Amino acid sequence: MGARDEFILDSYSAAVTQVAHTASPAVAHIKVRKAAQRGNGPAAQGSGSGFLFTPDGFTITNAHVVEGAGELRAAFADGTESVARLVGTDASTDIAVLRIESHPSAFLPLGSSAALQPGQLAVAVGNPLGFDFTVTAGIVSALGRSLPSRGGRMIEDVIQTDVALNPGNSGGPLLDSAAQVIGVNTAVIPSAQGLSFAVAIDTARWVAGELMRHGAVRRGKLGVQCAAVALPRRWVRENEWPVATGVRVVEVVAGSAAARDGLRSGDILVGCDGVPLAQLSDLLKRLAGEGYGKPLLLKLLRPVAGTLTPFYLKVTPGG
Repeated sequence: MGARDEFILDSYSAAVTQVAHTASPAVAHIKVRKAAQRGNGPAAQGSGSGFLFTPDGFTITNAHVVEGAGELRAAFADGTESVARLVGTDASTDIAVLRIESHPSAFLPLGSSAALQPGQLAVAVGNPLGFDFTVTAGIVSALGRSLPSRGGRMIEDVIQTDVALNPGNSGGPLLDSAAQVIGVNTAVIPSAQGLSFAVAIDTARWVAGELMRHGAVRRGKLGVQCAAVALPRRWVRENEWPVATGVRVVEVVAGSAAARDGLRSGDILVGCDGVPLAQLSDLLKRLAGEGYGKPLLLKLLRPVAGTLTPFYLKVTPGG
């Protein structure tokens, strides 16, 4: 190994070590005691991971980690262990928020997933298979993936990594080199190697806010499957558009609000009610919360005779 290789290895090791040192105090081992089922013996036990993201004890984890919980406790690396109260869950994004009564002062800043690039460093801290506060590292492998959720919807804008994850990592943070949370680890494919997935933090941040305010996420339905795409540079330049990505409609569900109001597969959504749509989470925010059930004025680019032509379309989401 040459001097340059040693320098690269040392830089990589130093980055991962610093992230782990910064993040570990705020990572929780979520201990779950399932509610006993009548006639089925004692309550089952489970566990997962989570992380403090506010100084007053609010904690993000996965919805599937706390599903069916009768009692929740959170343990931290400093020996603190406390009762955790469930604030709310959203099965459609596999995100849940807890409030922990006694907790360390450390908490993790939420970064942004909008500017992520394949190849950048990703670090996970969690409790795989009961091994507390384990650190694994790798890279962001791909962006914009979709995964089926337990709520029946597709979780969009999922981050794919090659970070080693195992049962128990679920709900733990995926971090960048600055120890900012870029995703919430949620799933692995057992038959594959190097395929792990995390809910993008831009989605998780918004869902957490809804759960903290309302205890649930209200959503309108368009009836489309979408993916983030890069916009043509010429269009961005000529229109002085503030963002370089949009949301491409991959499929329109027959009989849905989108089909009824004229959205088509291949349309690229670039704006909604005068606000740019850079990624799917921007559209989801317009459909949920205070925007639930309200008509949307969509700006889109539609392929017409080989040219992307701007259109405006009013769509009223279903309930």
